[in-house]
Order: sequence, then C-alpha cells, then structure tokens
Amino acid sequence: MIFIWILAVLAAFFLAVMAVDCNRFVIRRYRCKMESLKKDGRFLLLSDLHNKSFGKGNEKLLTAIRRLNPDAILIAGDMYTSTKGGGMESAKALVCSLAAEYPVYYGNGNHEFKTRIYPEQFGNMYQEYISAIKKAGVTHLVNDKAYLPDFNLEIYGAEIGWEYYGKFDSVKMEASYLGGLLGKPKAGQASLLIAHNPDYFEAYARWGADLVVSGHVHGGLMRLPFLGGVISPAMKLFPKYDGGEFHEGKATMVLGRGLGTHTLPIRIFNPGELVVIEAGRW
Repeated sequence: MIFIWILAVLAAFFLAVMAVDCNRFVIRRYRCKMESLKKDGRFLLLSDLHNKSFGKGNEKLLTAIRRLNPDAILIAGDMYTSTKGGGMESAKALVCSLAAEYPVYYGNGNHEFKTRIYPEQFGNMYQEYISAIKKAGVTHLVNDKAYLPDFNLEIYGAEIGWEYYGKFDSVKMEASYLGGLLGKPKAGQASLLIAHNPDYFEAYARWGADLVVSGHVHGGLMRLPFLGGVISPAMKLFPKYDGGEFHEGKATMVLGRGLGTHTLPIRIFNPGELVVIEAGRW
C-alpha cells in the first residue's frame, strides 16, 4: 500500500513538472568566437515551436525577443508539425511578426521537409506557409546562403536528405555531401550553418562551418542530473547531442532545446528554450 502511494505521489509530481515545463520557456545565453567577423553580433535561435503559442499571439515570446534586441533571428526548423490537416497559424504569425522587426534567416526542419516532399499527404500546407513568410520578408534558406556584409558573415541553410532522419540506425554522411548541397565556405568569411539535425555535427565541422545552430532533439524530452537528455528522435538513449554548446575542431555548435512538443507532449526538467548567441572576435 505504501509502495502504491509513493508511486502515485511520484506520478503526480512528474505530471505537474511536465505541465509547467510544456508551457514555459527560459532564455539561455552563449558566447561564440568567430575570428572572421567584422563586428560583434547578437543572434537569437528559435527551433521546434511546433505551432505552440506562449500567450495570445505568442506575446510572451515576442516580448522576450524584443527585450533582447537581436541583430538577427535564426530559425532552425520545425516551427509547425507535419500533421495532415494540422495547424500552422501560430507559427506563421510569429515568424511574420518577427520578420517585420528583424532580419530572419530560416532553415527547414524535418517537419517542413516532410510537408514539402509529400504533397499528396499534406496538400499545399508547405507552399502556403513558405509563401506567407517569404512575403513577410523572411530569408528562407533551402540549401542556399545569404551574405551579411556588415558582419562579413555567410549564413547557410542545409536541408539534408530524408534518409538522415531515420530511427535507430544512423546513415553516414560522406565528406563531399554538404559541399554538393552548399558549395564550400569562402576563406576569410565567417560561416554560420543552420542545420536542423545535430547528429551530423562532425560532418558540418569538416565542411568548414565556424558556427552551427541546430534543434530537433527537444533537449531529450526529459533531462536527468549528470545524464542529460533521455531520448532523441532517432530513439537513441542519452544522445551525445541533446542541448547546449559543443565543439569539434574550430567549429562550435549551439543546439537549442526547442520551444514546443509533438507526438509525445513531454518536457520534464526541460522547459522550452529561447537561445541568445553573442558572436564576436574576442
């Protein structure tokens, strides 16, 4: 009887934590050195919103972003969920609102990618969304790049193939793969790569990225002391890349833990995350 009571108390505790963490976000800050930058910059990273709204019209999120006063917004994908007949209005409204105030650079996640390549399942969901955000002024980078002369910074957006999002087994990314999608970074220019899936950070570093920004893993759904995130979308337990800052050679990756949920609406000791990246030549 005591054992059942303890289990009930623990279940109630974890449910309460999950209810809170699924409906809040925190601000996390990183300082990243990029030697080729002309000047310092503040970039905000958003990912994995999955059409969630923090307050009416995402006002809580917008207020936090305005207070941070970034030079640009980086979006690392999955702002809506690839559900047949699913909603995307919150995501679309937020991204369009941001584009009215800041330069916004958007790379696709696997959910945008899925709705693009399977129109027979999702209809014109992708086209409607992308048309709206482009009209609002978003720079949408699908295996494309944009140069920011004031910073001497080239921002790349990589959309890797569907085979790289498999579960259980990882497909090796050959050294030439990213070069075929994006070309090679230019010498003397700082390079920032928006790449939704962090599992291939080593390949991104070999390609030549100075800074990689990613999402996808949602912080591992639940976070445990010393162990970190519990599970990744590839069904790997305690994934190496779950959230935070990572280094490989001269490359740095900032992996956001995302803002929303999908399929498994779980966040335990793992609130949504708005990421601030201070980049400079320090």
